Amino acid sequence: MNFSRFIILGMACALATSCSRILPDAGRKVVAEVHDRYLYEDEMQQMIPAGLQPEDSALLAERYIREWATEILMYEKAKQNISDMAQIDREVEKFRRTLTIHQYQQRLVEQRSAEEPLEDEIRAFYEQNAAQMVARENMLKGLFLMVPVDAPRLDEVREWVEKADPESLEYIDKYTLQNAVGYDYFMDHWLPLSSITRKAPFQIKNPAKFLAGPSMVEVSDSTHHYFLKISEYCAVGQPEPYDLARERIAKVLSVKKSGEIVSEIERELYEDAVASKDLKIYK
Repeated sequence: MNFSRFIILGMACALATSCSRILPDAGRKVVAEVHDRYLYEDEMQQMIPAGLQPEDSALLAERYIREWATEILMYEKAKQNISDMAQIDREVEKFRRTLTIHQYQQRLVEQRSAEEPLEDEIRAFYEQNAAQMVARENMLKGLFLMVPVDAPRLDEVREWVEKADPESLEYIDKYTLQNAVGYDYFMDHWLPLSSITRKAPFQIKNPAKFLAGPSMVEVSDSTHHYFLKISEYCAVGQPEPYDLARERIAKVLSVKKSGEIVSEIERELYEDAVASKDLKIYK
């Protein structure tokens, strides 16, 4: 190769290298660059909450740039030192395929199973699996009332909570408007006992014994009186009532139905491929 041809080849290589360099987007302000990767001001601003003090915003921006650049640098260094990138590409493609199939299956399941499980199906499942339907948490129905320690008419309040009949509940509703600090009515749905004990200083060493004890419990501290009426309860290990187990059963049946739909879709696809001879099996 003569000298002039060498010069021409060198210029061509330099031109090709400069042309292959990725240029930043026109009209966007670059705040950092590493290995032809650009971080733009508008991207970074999306990661910084509005209303920060200037010094806090600057610190957060500096930290974000550092993390952004470090990730790119680490990735580039890893690519140079990992010999089997083909295996990584295969794993990435496998994950991509699995994720794509999953999302497609979810869409088909939603199209084919818009209806919730029937009440008869839920009831039948409950009756067939009653032995396995045991409470994993202490649950109760009732009402909880919290009033200031100097609240008026405490004797009447105590009586209303104890009775908890429609007339008493009406009195409680009116009383709470002016006097109660907290009032939870949950006679129509189940709550964990723990959600109540977080609000009041009940001393509970044995939750099952506490729930099975007096249906009305009252405690107080230096600032408040706390009243708890227990209308129903289900302690850990006890058989769950139907209305407590129902929601969980409905989810189980929905998952089961989704699995059946996916199996049906897979069977249809396979049979269609065989019938259309898109699938060929060689022996």
